[in-house]
Amino acid sequence: MLPYEALEALARERLPSAVFDYYAGGSGDESTLAANTAAWARLRLRPRILRDVSSVDTSTTLLGTPLASPLLVAPTAFHSLAHPDAELATARGTREAGSLLVLSSRSSRRIEDVASAAGPWWFQVYVFRDRGLTRALVQRAAAAGARALVLTADTPYVGHKRRNRGDSALPLPEEDFLANLEGLTHRALAEQAPDVTFQDIARLREDSGLPVLVKGVLRADDARECLHHGAAGLIVSNHGGRQLDGALATAEALPEVVEASQGRVPVLVDGGVRSGRDVLRALALGARAVLLGRPVLWGLATGGADGVRQVLDSLREDTAHALALAGLPRLSDVGADVLAPPPRP
Repeated sequence: MLPYEALEALARERLPSAVFDYYAGGSGDESTLAANTAAWARLRLRPRILRDVSSVDTSTTLLGTPLASPLLVAPTAFHSLAHPDAELATARGTREAGSLLVLSSRSSRRIEDVASAAGPWWFQVYVFRDRGLTRALVQRAAAAGARALVLTADTPYVGHKRRNRGDSALPLPEEDFLANLEGLTHRALAEQAPDVTFQDIARLREDSGLPVLVKGVLRADDARECLHHGAAGLIVSNHGGRQLDGALATAEALPEVVEASQGRVPVLVDGGVRSGRDVLRALALGARAVLLGRPVLWGLATGGADGVRQVLDSLREDTAHALALAGLPRLSDVGADVLAPPPRP
């Protein structure tokens, strides 16, 4: 894979400017967007020496699913904007890389069609104003083979984007918007419900029969409340810097969420992960896996399914390289001692 900056630049050349800005932009002044990447870079590494790293194993298991690496594909909307094969290409590339796809509720291809092209996958869900629409979606996802649900919990309203030009600027056919919204009578009913609560975790589990992870957790008290209501996993996320601008970076939030989980469920993280070193840092802070959003979109835009696979394979190889240089032959060898203590004030 090209370095992230070069891959992003190539995607910028390939995509209409409105589409690139839709994917790349953050909310407000984009301070959280910038903080996500900067926070990982501030974490200094303490490598071990004289360890046998002639073979490095990046494989892991997550909620019973074996994976080639701790790299998952984050849910992002409307992949037809990036490539004609849309989520079908993303699913194929993810499967070929031995990874796991988290399919967005706002995918531009039908759940069932994407499922037929995918390896293991989870389904991301919003609780919509039309609760019946939510129930129908999660039941369809379960019937199509989703192994878990991911409740996006940080979006009672959509954050204001500095680069936002409105839906009319996006070359998205109406049938793509409606791909999974069968029977929708008005677009407003597919907006996120502002009255979603912790009780919806149990409702989603009951409606689907699937474990439910909660995405958007940045606080220990919220983490404990999610677990109290039956969450099967926690995803530390600030929506890629697209919701409340000024929110803390995910690398900064991760330790307290891991501590609050007390090892009861896996804790995952997204936001600004750009290299194998960042993956190593996330694992050292206690994450079981990371989710990749924009890097996968740039791979899709520049190379379709092969581009997605190349991004995931390259980051897996870079993670193995970082592990080797740190003297860590297995993911289970990664601990907090890999990170240098913060400097004293």
